[in-house]
Amino acid sequence: MAYLEFAPAGGGALLDRSPVAPRSFTPKPADFSALEWQVINLAQLDRLSSIHRPGALARAFRWAFGGVVKTALSDPRLEALRRIAVLSWYRGFSVAPAEVRAFLAAGFTLDQYEALLFRINAIRTNLPRSFRR
Repeated sequence: MAYLEFAPAGGGALLDRSPVAPRSFTPKPADFSALEWQVINLAQLDRLSSIHRPGALARAFRWAFGGVVKTALSDPRLEALRRIAVLSWYRGFSVAPAEVRAFLAAGFTLDQYEALLFRINAIRTNLPRSFRR
């Protein structure tokens, strides 16, 4: 086979062979801080009902008969992480898109969501069947 040069005869202004400088794109790492991993691990112990605000009847029963009212985390970013972690512990990969959007709106990335799901799934598959949800 013969080699054909497609550059113009006048010096090749169209095909500049200088190396292209890479963009200055620095993606956010897909890892969590130690505190965030702790929130994810503690979410395993939370019930699915903990992501909903208690209704008036539940508050009245708790007031009348005592009981602990679980409140949301004071940091909205960590609360969004806790909510998505609780849902992921119970539902795995089938989390409502609105919850994923709230997670992303809190400042997390899709890569972090993937890392969370894969870690939870790895832990769930290594648990004995009686401990799985």
